[in-house]
Amino acid sequence: MSAESGINTFRDSNGLWEKHDIKEVATPDAWQADPDLVTEFYNQRRKQIINAKPNQAHLEIARLQDTHDVSVITQNIDDLHERAGSIDVLHLHGNIRYSKSSGPNPEKAYYRIEGSDLTENDLCPEGFRLRPHVVWFGESVPMLEKAIEITNSATHFVVIGSSLEVYPAASLIQYCSIQCKKWIIDPNAEKMNIQNGFQSINLPAGEGIKVLLKELSF
Repeated sequence: MSAESGINTFRDSNGLWEKHDIKEVATPDAWQADPDLVTEFYNQRRKQIINAKPNQAHLEIARLQDTHDVSVITQNIDDLHERAGSIDVLHLHGNIRYSKSSGPNPEKAYYRIEGSDLTENDLCPEGFRLRPHVVWFGESVPMLEKAIEITNSATHFVVIGSSLEVYPAASLIQYCSIQCKKWIIDPNAEKMNIQNGFQSINLPAGEGIKVLLKELSF
């Protein structure tokens, strides 16, 4: 979804970003081994996201709120949906514009990061160092149950720009009701072989959302 805004994904270049392996910067073990490296990695990503702008797909989804009840469930850790105007946004994997405690209760509170950088001096009220509000590989997904609830109640469900390879997020498609109308928008949609009654729109997000809205006359 955010790739068209120029934001790199972990699956670009065989899962590498800025010459770092995922295991070096996106796991609990990585934080324990070198919190400074992990913090700087996300500081650089945060700067990239701050300088990015919502793309056409973000904007079209936000406009749907004028006439429909729209919930956005995103795997992306940026805030481009919010900046495009979407109000009801659930971040499955966290939001890089926020931090949380590295102590035993990380989901107790989230703290807005002013500017782009966290430092070793940024602490939660309990005195633990703040870490990025991002769900790392190997961690649970706190918002998954809420996402399942939203999916199960949806009358229309659209997957946009997801490889459907990252679990448990990819399992959400199993929770659509039988009556729900379903689409997947992705340049490789037709190759994904999804069996749950999804219609494929084999286009990038920006072009695909326009095709979908025309089909639905939204």
